[in-house]
Amino acid sequence: MKIYVGNLSYNTTQASLEEQFAAFGQVEEVAIINDRETGRPRGFAFVTMANQEEGQQAIDGMNGVELDGRTLTVNEARPKPAGGGGGPRRGGSGGGRW
Repeated sequence: MKIYVGNLSYNTTQASLEEQFAAFGQVEEVAIINDRETGRPRGFAFVTMANQEEGQQAIDGMNGVELDGRTLTVNEARPKPAGGGGGPRRGGSGGGRW
């Protein structure tokens, strides 16, 4: 089960996050998401638990818990929307003629 973990402190590490979630079962993966341009954490992560039951226990046990001075938002990860989102990107100075 893939879990979204939001409102992370920039000081939270993959090891500390894995340690917290391991109390609820087997952690398969921890991915703290970083900004592409700056390389700094974006304040959220995804934790993959071994099964649905352990994942739900982790959500119930970690949602609203304080970690590194921040109150976590923890829920089941939703699938990424098709097409990547963001809408069309249009550049140029405008005012062009057909």
